[in-house]
Amino acid sequence: MVNLQDISKVIRSKNASPFELTFDIILRNKTCYDQLKEKRCINKGVLAELYGIAEDDINDIIYFDPCCAIKVTLKRAIPSGSPGDTDVYGAQQHAPLLTLQVEI
Repeated sequence: MVNLQDISKVIRSKNASPFELTFDIILRNKTCYDQLKEKRCINKGVLAELYGIAEDDINDIIYFDPCCAIKVTLKRAIPSGSPGDTDVYGAQQHAPLLTLQVEI
């Protein structure tokens, strides 16, 4: 097992709309990417548990071969800018991914 952060060049989050967040995970090399993709280490079950949400709240998980990247889009719990929103830009929601243990 290894931390996702240790095999990634970039892990970031941002708003995809006022109602969605998107996460970009760009792997350091094709070998790590291929292993993550083959084993589907980033999947709805893992993300739902990590973020404490329902799997139905995860809209998309896209493995993008040309960039050795994984793109995840999920519903925001609170629309951006609404009362109670603590991250208007969605730029700090990737933190749980930094310590995610993956098997490669």
